[in-house]
Amino acid sequence: MPTDNKEKYTEKQKKKAADIEDSYEQKGVSKSEAEARAWATVNKQSGGGEREGGSGKKKSPGAKAESRKDSAKRAVATKHGASPNQSSASQTKGELMQQARDMNIPGRSSMSKEELVNAVRKASK
Repeated sequence: MPTDNKEKYTEKQKKKAADIEDSYEQKGVSKSEAEARAWATVNKQSGGGEREGGSGKKKSPGAKAESRKDSAKRAVATKHGASPNQSSASQTKGELMQQARDMNIPGRSSMSKEELVNAVRKASK
């Protein structure tokens, strides 16, 4: 059931809802059903009325760049089978081997897990 309070909607959203409502009425849909469908469509397309704050907050260019850099680091770590905060000791030997391969550590194929942990830690510093 549509609410009568449309104060938080922009004029553009109100106009769009009215146009959609008229279109439904021309097709023979009842006034109340047309209004409900129109506002449901506007809400679906634009997320409802005007909002304060939320995910649309403005970030400075520096903050955006830092967020992208952090996100890229997490993505690379995930791609190579490690969480960014996961310690080398808690990784499997296969994950350590992949990391060692990516870091181009010589002699990795004959190393034990413990040796791989130490080599990866040393190469990371």
